[in-house]
Amino acid sequence: MSVPLLKIGAVLSTMAMVTNWMSQTLPSLVGLNGTVSRAGASEKITLFQSPEEGWQLYTSAQAPDGKCICTAVIPAQSTCSRDGRSRELRQLMEKVQNVSQSMEVLELRTYRDLQYVRGMETLMRSLDARLRAADGSLSAKSFQELKDRMAELLPLSSVLEQYKADTRTIVRLREEVRNLSGSLAAIQEEMGAYGYEDLQQRVMALEARLHACAQKLGCGKLTGVSNPITIRAMGSRFGSWMTDTMAPSADSRVWYMDGYYKGRRVLEFRTLGDFIKGQNFIQHLLPQPWAGTGHVVYNGSLFYNKYQSNVVVKYHFRSRSVLVQRNLPGAGYNNTFPYSWGGFSDMDFMVDESGLWAVYTTNQNAGNIVVSRLDPHTLEVVRSWDTGYPKRSAGEAFMICGVLYVTNSHLAGAKVYFAYFTNTSSYEYTDVPFHNQYSHISMLDYNPRERALYTWNNGHQVLYNVTLFHVISTAGDP
Repeated sequence: MSVPLLKIGAVLSTMAMVTNWMSQTLPSLVGLNGTVSRAGASEKITLFQSPEEGWQLYTSAQAPDGKCICTAVIPAQSTCSRDGRSRELRQLMEKVQNVSQSMEVLELRTYRDLQYVRGMETLMRSLDARLRAADGSLSAKSFQELKDRMAELLPLSSVLEQYKADTRTIVRLREEVRNLSGSLAAIQEEMGAYGYEDLQQRVMALEARLHACAQKLGCGKLTGVSNPITIRAMGSRFGSWMTDTMAPSADSRVWYMDGYYKGRRVLEFRTLGDFIKGQNFIQHLLPQPWAGTGHVVYNGSLFYNKYQSNVVVKYHFRSRSVLVQRNLPGAGYNNTFPYSWGGFSDMDFMVDESGLWAVYTTNQNAGNIVVSRLDPHTLEVVRSWDTGYPKRSAGEAFMICGVLYVTNSHLAGAKVYFAYFTNTSSYEYTDVPFHNQYSHISMLDYNPRERALYTWNNGHQVLYNVTLFHVISTAGDP
């Protein structure tokens, strides 16, 4: 049996042309010629991420005396998060990512199939050599061997069909990329001289200036308390934890004191992250035990009430020594005038933007809360105010900008109910919701550096952000 060589030679010649076209043309379409380049490696479209939550101003107005009145809120929503162009750019970015993913899938598939085609090239060269060596006809055995080899080339047809479909996909993706480029160019032109990232940077710079301005202004009236942020669940039902209100921002040490009476052990964690993980801490052993949970760390020292006395102790952490201690004149102690939850909480020390305070009660004041400004060096009382609010009816209290805020309970359903203004010696009843998540607060303190409330709630260490109402004077105002 003989088979004409011309017909078989034509088939092999056609397949060789296809292989050559696939080796030279398709790789350039998907970035395979030379080295395999991943989609998007040469050019990327990057959107500037939204800034972290910061301060925000709501409802600007003007007072009769010409001052600008704004409400500054911590934390704020991202300034540009609701910007129309931001949404449109994010949608375009999603399309670009989809195109990139499609190109990468196409690239991998093309690269795989091209390796298969190149493998077939060796087989076709072997067949071509055998045909050239034949003398015009093939024996039945040789023809069968050639037929078997040709059968190995049959999967090549499906690969070629896939390449045809991929070619159409590439054309479509190219058109989509051109459309996306046009949309981005139109947005760039509409936004004017500044690119989107430039504008976002300018907005963030303005936010930073506002934040710095608000920090300098410092004070405002409490109008809201955020939902609780649980940092950790550690220790017993009662205790206190705090950071230094006067430390620089780089110093994020945390102090932890478990229990409400006769304790002497203070743990100092290097960072908040270490506190959360329970690692990297040192221990301080106080020379005198404490009473209550109203301790505070101020400028490197711990201020606390000595157990079974009305003595204020200032313990310096670095030197591990008591720098000064002094009686607080007339102050009740040993559960004489505690908060509603008891726990030897007769004396509560606080720090706000203006300095160190003591909140307590005396017999002379008939059990009403007394606020005293203390000299942090000598612990002498600088000035005192009688608030008229019974301490046993207070759940907890904290100072912000010289104003004492009092909660009406330490249990679930508590709210900030009373405010006493030391600058005017006046008070008002308030109604600021306060979510008591774990139903038993035994410590509540404001940190002016972080603008946050620290609480110990039934064995949980919790933070709250605050909302303050600020009166911002315009330029030239006294």
